[in-house]
Amino acid sequence: MNRTKGDEEEYWNSSKFKAFTFDDEDDELSQLKESKRAVNSLRDFVDDEDDDDLERVSWSGEPVGSKTRPGSFQSLSDALSDVPAKSYAPELGRPKGEYRDYSNDWSPSDTVWRLRKGKVCSLERFRSLQDKLRLLEEAVSVHDGNVITAVLIFLKRTLSKETLFRELEVRQVALRHLIHFLKEIGDQKLLLDLFRFLDRTEELALSHYREHLNIQDPEKRKEFLKTCIGLPFSAEDSAHIQDHYTLLERQIIIEANDRHLESAGQTEIFRKHPRKASILNMPLVTTLFYSCFYHYTEAEGTFSSPVNLKKTFKIPDKQYVLTALAARAKLRAWHDVDALFTTKNWLGYTKKRAPIGFHRVVEILHKNSAPVQILQEYVNLVEDVDTKLNLATKFKCHDVVIDTCRDLKDRQQLLAYRSKVDKGSAEEEKIDAILNSSQIRWKN
Repeated sequence: MNRTKGDEEEYWNSSKFKAFTFDDEDDELSQLKESKRAVNSLRDFVDDEDDDDLERVSWSGEPVGSKTRPGSFQSLSDALSDVPAKSYAPELGRPKGEYRDYSNDWSPSDTVWRLRKGKVCSLERFRSLQDKLRLLEEAVSVHDGNVITAVLIFLKRTLSKETLFRELEVRQVALRHLIHFLKEIGDQKLLLDLFRFLDRTEELALSHYREHLNIQDPEKRKEFLKTCIGLPFSAEDSAHIQDHYTLLERQIIIEANDRHLESAGQTEIFRKHPRKASILNMPLVTTLFYSCFYHYTEAEGTFSSPVNLKKTFKIPDKQYVLTALAARAKLRAWHDVDALFTTKNWLGYTKKRAPIGFHRVVEILHKNSAPVQILQEYVNLVEDVDTKLNLATKFKCHDVVIDTCRDLKDRQQLLAYRSKVDKGSAEEEKIDAILNSSQIRWKN
């Protein structure tokens, strides 16, 4: 995709472009892995010279080498935009209205100095390949990321693709700046050509994969992702690409079926809880929640079954239980919640087990307005006594607090809690009966 001068100016002026760092990862795989990406901090970089016409440069990024990395600033875009082939300055002693061209007198170092100051200057005087490379090397030597990228924009426009690639291959700092710039402006065609030239197959594959973002039609996006599966990714990334394709394939099937069920109006869950959005292109965890909400009881053999999703994408038990609990509690399906934590041994005995910890179960149940009887059952299953007491007190599970204080033989804590229950209530009577019992040997 060819970029115009206007596209390149947008790179400098648009706030959506972020600073370059050499250890950036690709956004799409990061999103696919459902991780968060750090954001570079911004700072201003200005000179303190007392120059009235000096435009200050807004800088972003951290040092490359000794000073800088590529960022974005406004004054350099002003310096490079709409500049004629020659820049003129008035010469003293000449009649008014006559000018002399000083730009041809500027050396690479003079030009780089002016670019750093945000002053208007033309790069057109650098015509030969040797002059252009001297200008690039001067920009790299001052470690100014903005100036390096500005010179690269000029070289990109004035050199053949093959010449540009060949010269940058032996200039790694400038090469990294160009790769970042092409990613930022979305020039996928030139980026793919560059990676082919450099024989960087994995980056070539990743750049090809990124093109799926421009495909809006779900079926076409799915078919495009299928073409990415055999590309030379790392083993880990290959697995994620395969999962991305499989997930979208499932989502298309689920979406078509559920849209039909919802429009027919004959399925209770869709009548009571109309869908708020399409499931297409949602993350895996969102898809699992959706499946647990609308398709929880479906047989494992169906694509929309939560158990099927868990096995297909190897979702860990903790993630599955946490997501299923959130979905079923939101529907107030307390029987499903109970079954989620009930296990049976080979003798047929049942017990409650929570891979996420019962303290988290209690928090989620309370968030979804579970009845106090259900809350008390799960608070009682919290093993740590202090955590149990804190949760029981926080959520007013009176029986749990009273029974725990009794078991701890903590008379003082029980007396203190008596003041927190309603006078004349069943809880107050229960506390009084325990306090008056002669069978308990209190520790305080």
